[in-house]
Amino acid sequence: MTKLAVLCFLLLQTGVEGFKISNIVFNHFNGGSLIHEVITERAILNVTLQVCRALALSEGKTFSFPDFYSHTNWVEIGNTFPNSNLIKTNADVGKIADITRPTCRSCDGKDCRNNILEDILKEQILTSGYFSLNPFSTKPAGKCSHGGSFDRTKGIEPTGGINKDSIDSEHGHLHNQAANLAIAATSELLEDVRSAAGDKAFLQMMGLFKGRALCFCVDTTGSMGDDIDAVRTVTSSIIDSKVGTEDEPSIYILIPFNDPEFGPLLQTTDPEVFKSYINSLTPNGGGDAPEMSLSGLQLALTGAPPNSEIFVFTDAAAKDEHLKNTVLALIEQTKSVVNFMITDVFGLRRRRQADNNQQQQSVRMSRAGGQLYRDLAQASGGQAVEVTKGQLLEAINILTESTSSSLVSLLQASRNPGKSENFTFVVDDTVKNLTIYITGTSVDFSLISPSGVIQNIANTTGSSIISYQSVGNLQTVQLQTEGGLWELQILSTSPYSVKVVGESPIDFLFKFIKESDSPFGGFDVIDNRPTAGGNASLLVTLIGSDVATVSEVMLVESSGSGQVNGTVEAQGGGTFIIHFDRIPSVEFVVLAKGQNNNGVSRASSGIFQRQSATSLRASGLTVTADDLNTVLEPGTPRSVSFSVMTTGEGGSFTIRATNDQGFTLSFPSSLQLDPGISANGTMSITAPADTPSGTGVTLTIEAVAPGGADSNYDVLRLTVLSKVTDFTPPVCQLLSLQSNCSDNCSRSTWELSVQVTDAENGTDVDSVSLREGSGTLNISTAADKTTLVSYVASCCSPDVQLVAVDQVGNVEICSYSVRANVTQALTTSPVTTSNVTTSPVTTSNVTTSNVTTSNVTTSNVTTSPVTTAVTASSTRVDFSVSLCFGFSVLSFLLHSLRL
Repeated sequence: MTKLAVLCFLLLQTGVEGFKISNIVFNHFNGGSLIHEVITERAILNVTLQVCRALALSEGKTFSFPDFYSHTNWVEIGNTFPNSNLIKTNADVGKIADITRPTCRSCDGKDCRNNILEDILKEQILTSGYFSLNPFSTKPAGKCSHGGSFDRTKGIEPTGGINKDSIDSEHGHLHNQAANLAIAATSELLEDVRSAAGDKAFLQMMGLFKGRALCFCVDTTGSMGDDIDAVRTVTSSIIDSKVGTEDEPSIYILIPFNDPEFGPLLQTTDPEVFKSYINSLTPNGGGDAPEMSLSGLQLALTGAPPNSEIFVFTDAAAKDEHLKNTVLALIEQTKSVVNFMITDVFGLRRRRQADNNQQQQSVRMSRAGGQLYRDLAQASGGQAVEVTKGQLLEAINILTESTSSSLVSLLQASRNPGKSENFTFVVDDTVKNLTIYITGTSVDFSLISPSGVIQNIANTTGSSIISYQSVGNLQTVQLQTEGGLWELQILSTSPYSVKVVGESPIDFLFKFIKESDSPFGGFDVIDNRPTAGGNASLLVTLIGSDVATVSEVMLVESSGSGQVNGTVEAQGGGTFIIHFDRIPSVEFVVLAKGQNNNGVSRASSGIFQRQSATSLRASGLTVTADDLNTVLEPGTPRSVSFSVMTTGEGGSFTIRATNDQGFTLSFPSSLQLDPGISANGTMSITAPADTPSGTGVTLTIEAVAPGGADSNYDVLRLTVLSKVTDFTPPVCQLLSLQSNCSDNCSRSTWELSVQVTDAENGTDVDSVSLREGSGTLNISTAADKTTLVSYVASCCSPDVQLVAVDQVGNVEICSYSVRANVTQALTTSPVTTSNVTTSPVTTSNVTTSNVTTSNVTTSNVTTSPVTTAVTASSTRVDFSVSLCFGFSVLSFLLHSLRL
């Protein structure tokens, strides 16, 4: 097994291949801010999978997914910590069983708890199990088998197996220990990436944000002056009211669009910088009326974090309507909410010409142009608000008031054509700031509270309604929070949409899943549309409560009253698998109901209801793109193979491909399909030669059935990465360490001087930063490009860790410690250190327990006035030497972080 495979297998312990998905969710999502943990886990899996597959392909190998902790006897031989040497260059991973040495005895029937031989356990010899799908396979005498239903070697003496893939496996009694070790190993590696990139950048890559993103797509054509002024005003209002609160936006994003230009995407975490972005917008140009609004929205959906809320400001139809399906696919993928703020839909657009004269253009937005925006808003769970330019500020203030990080949907529905209908929704005790949004013209409503109070549009000042606002086609009703069943009666023959939201910690996450084709079982996540016409399974994770449980999950038609009820199967740890015997043939949302008995009042039943904001749809098409290599080398075409299959009628299916960076694409315009038989195609994408390394690109491949009635897609996220030839981390050399520490640490200081250099053919030191320590760090660069570091700290802060990073992301962690009259032991997790000489200042009594400190040289030096114990080490995070074969893993991650 190559070192590449070892690392990838190690990292993928958190994936569904090695451990059943239910147990992964259990171990990952227990307690805490669970939505953040979910996002983190997905980010880890996605980045890791892309890197490992790319690296494997560059080595000319096929990537597979055996798991170190679930497939070896690492747990059985008594280990309670990860094997950190798996990712170290030329490190000893442990004593490995010789090919002729017996390792197992046959299981006692189905009991395999004691099938590993005692001498293997006593001597802590590493072994794994043989596996084969071939019924005529063999294995060496005395060797363990993997086991499981697919393994044909498990019946050969010694019989049984040792895998811990699930709690039902032969060694399933150790499944949780193996899974926890795998997660700890991944965390250990990611901690080093965090050190190299810094906390803020690392958390952004992981998807950990304090609040939601604030994302504006703004039409900057000549008629949008008033709209841009309104955006400036509301931006200042949001920033001034939410900075420093729990609802402060985590990141600010602006995408301008015009005709024919759109972008670039501007993002910042600094609210004042965002204000400057907004203030720099200038209305000009535009040519003909339709604008590149969907191109701007595509940039927003690929550039903003998942689950963002995006506001699109325009007064014109979309010129790029061909991107509708791409935008829908990205909405389904990211589950972001899109709100369209459309001004003067039926008015006149005013364009400012170059000579500053005003010219009126009669460009009434077509019915189809407005409907496109309404369709996209409805699919995302957003609003399509139509107002005059004078009403825009009031409307956007109403919507941005509900941009809380704990916003949940209780009900969402749309009707086109409109009809009178009654809607019900349940409010639980955890819901605050209950609000109803109704969009549409000539829409009346009547509301019945759980206590029986009736109010309608003619009477909005009663006990159930706190406030009522109407602007343009938007009505907003803020309700008193009363637990129980509410009824909303809508009276209208015109199209309308209804949305009921509140703030609550209780929500749910979901993904469609299917049983894995892997011999090791488990489930695979379906990343595009589920297959129409058959049964389906849904993984639901309940967040925000340790005691709440899900009792019902339904697939509810978005524009109708039909629904499909699922069978709930609890998995433990707040996770559930829901089985459906069919999927609706039209757009649908996921509705979950359950019971929360945590701190509810006696008058409350504890029943809660939550609904997905994003509408989904099934498809008779399956589109699968080859994602084994997700790295683009600048200037070099990259081929992407894909396949399309239909369960419906065959014929000529249209193929479309788009990307958010405007890179050159080449793809077939159609594929001929026969029912049930895959057709294969190949496309290519080329990043310009000057594309910065680390640039991300989202590629969407779409197949459309004849007549356009059905479509499906696959989305690939690629990264531009230049070839890396520097695989050597920087080197820390201790120049001096002076200590004046006394019994009263607050009255004395110590200081350190270190020289940091890169290898002779390296890319030079990029940065040196503090990982641990509260002293003062000063950095300077010498004429020979070496980096000189000085550090001064109080003796009350006796430890320091320096993180040295070169230009391509290789990392060196250098640790030093000085303590008065004590013996100091390093407290980091077990690592192998590189050569560090601690002269001229070092003393005796250096203890390095729990740490492998090979090649650490020390010399005795007397330091007055007290005896000082000094520990110096350098942790070499040298991923690239062992496994990169042309690309650096850490470089890949760091470039992603720095964008």
